[in-house]
Amino acid sequence: MKKIFSITACALGLSAASAYAQSSYTLNVSEGTSGGLDSAQVIEKYTGLAEVMSKALGKKVVVVVTREFAQLEEGMKSGKMDFVIARPSDYPARGVRDYKYQLISTSKPDGNCLLIVPKASPLKNINDVRGKRITLPEKISYMSKFCSAELIHNGFKLETEKIQYAKEQGAVIFYLDNQLADVGGIASYSGVAKNLEKSGHRVIHTSQSQPYQPLIAHPKFTAAQIQALKKELDHLDETEPGKAILKPIGIKEFDTKASEQSLIDLLKWLGQ
Repeated sequence: MKKIFSITACALGLSAASAYAQSSYTLNVSEGTSGGLDSAQVIEKYTGLAEVMSKALGKKVVVVVTREFAQLEEGMKSGKMDFVIARPSDYPARGVRDYKYQLISTSKPDGNCLLIVPKASPLKNINDVRGKRITLPEKISYMSKFCSAELIHNGFKLETEKIQYAKEQGAVIFYLDNQLADVGGIASYSGVAKNLEKSGHRVIHTSQSQPYQPLIAHPKFTAAQIQALKKELDHLDETEPGKAILKPIGIKEFDTKASEQSLIDLLKWLGQ
């Protein structure tokens, strides 16, 4: 009897856990290597978005912070993640191309690599960068790949250029200020980019624009559910409560008209 009771209790426990898991959806958030916030702060940033999504779906959406890139990739590959919003856009792009996730929206403004120099630098454009000391963010970071792709598309051969990598985008400024580099590459949406005037730097080249921070959905969601989500996101920038949801995320609006092809084209541009 004890054995039967134990098996029954275990089964009930598993059933309860399964029912709890099905009672909500997950919104997995990745801010890449540039985020300096702890998990609680990231959850707070995206709670408003999760509430909007919950309203559209009639079911609670819970924010889950996913810091490890390998975990993000595996979560999409295995289909364990219901929704993904990621600042390194190549991950959700692969979610769409390789794992059949559906694009809900991208975020505005688009993303760019900015090549920056100290204000007193004689460098004026990307052609002046050839042969100079270039500092990019951490080699594994999305923006390092993004800036590298921009250089390649402008005829640079990376293997012959003097490229070095900083731990984070803030360190790119350190390299420039201490004359350890002539030019640096940063993200247009980074905190560093927003303070260039104050830090005494200027932009000499802005890359091709690419989709920023895509929001994607598991293939199990119906066309009607995707449309319901788009409808809720579409006009957030037109109301004060909506703007209050967008502001912590650091975007102006969701672009629900963006195409999945734009993400596939991004991967081709990155050489992935």
